Amino acid sequence: MFFGTYCYFLNQTLSYSSFKNKFFNQTQKGNTMQRVALITGASSGIGESAAKLLQNNGFKVYGAARRIQNMKSLEEKGISTVALDITKEVSILDCVHTILEKEGKIDVLINNAGYGSYGAVEDVSLDEARHQFEVNMFGLARLTQLVLPGMRKHQFGKIVNISSIGGKIYTPFGAWYHATKHALEGWSDCLRNEVKPFGIDVVVVEPGGIKTPWGQIAADNLKKTSGKGAYAEQAIKYADSMAEMYSSNQLTDPEVIGKIILKAVTVKQPKTRYAKGFMAKPTLFIRKWFGDRVYDKMLKLMA
Repeated sequence: MFFGTYCYFLNQTLSYSSFKNKFFNQTQKGNTMQRVALITGASSGIGESAAKLLQNNGFKVYGAARRIQNMKSLEEKGISTVALDITKEVSILDCVHTILEKEGKIDVLINNAGYGSYGAVEDVSLDEARHQFEVNMFGLARLTQLVLPGMRKHQFGKIVNISSIGGKIYTPFGAWYHATKHALEGWSDCLRNEVKPFGIDVVVVEPGGIKTPWGQIAADNLKKTSGKGAYAEQAIKYADSMAEMYSSNQLTDPEVIGKIILKAVTVKQPKTRYAKGFMAKPTLFIRKWFGDRVYDKMLKLMA
């Protein structure tokens, strides 16, 4: 019984692998139409960098963000832009409809939009917590749902979810942010296995410290939320440490993550995860192999 089952799954795997390799070979020879990519959060940082890199490598790219005017640098490069508020169903539907009307398909989806809500658990309102999940998880999930039918139809798709090393670790005052990223990691693993038979790859990218406004914004929000009251002393100290780190020259340029995204959507067999950026791999190593107590002590030294 076991041997028969094993042979069946082996045959299915080989058949899928042969089909996928054949499909990619055709694509490389130019026998298929230009790939269409949608990148959310494309107005700055990782999203902007990825949009330019994909466009330079032959993709038809749509950059999406809430404010079209913040994507002028993309438009100057010939990249199409589309308005998208990831928390609004109508906006998500309009975004996908606009691209499908013009291109007939979306081959690549880069779920990059997100922000970090920082503050003591006791201080952060549940409305803010829900908004954090709407932006970092539920909006992303809805967009993915709308793109999947077309990918299944064409038996091809690349979905890249920009998580964070924050999806594997934790930091004080980042409970709701880390909760969204931990959720995204598990959600992506489930999705990957569900859509693999349809020729769709799901990849998680876990950036470390990147030169973007993200860290300073999170630090400012932390002070605003918990800069007074019972957690003030610890919160201010941690926010200052955070702001100092994100203004240092040690951080990684967003283009490094952009290149990882480009690799993930062009190689035949992408990894399920890519961790890259300042302190990404050392931090994940310590968290994985030394346990909670050692990691807790490391966090205390950082503050």
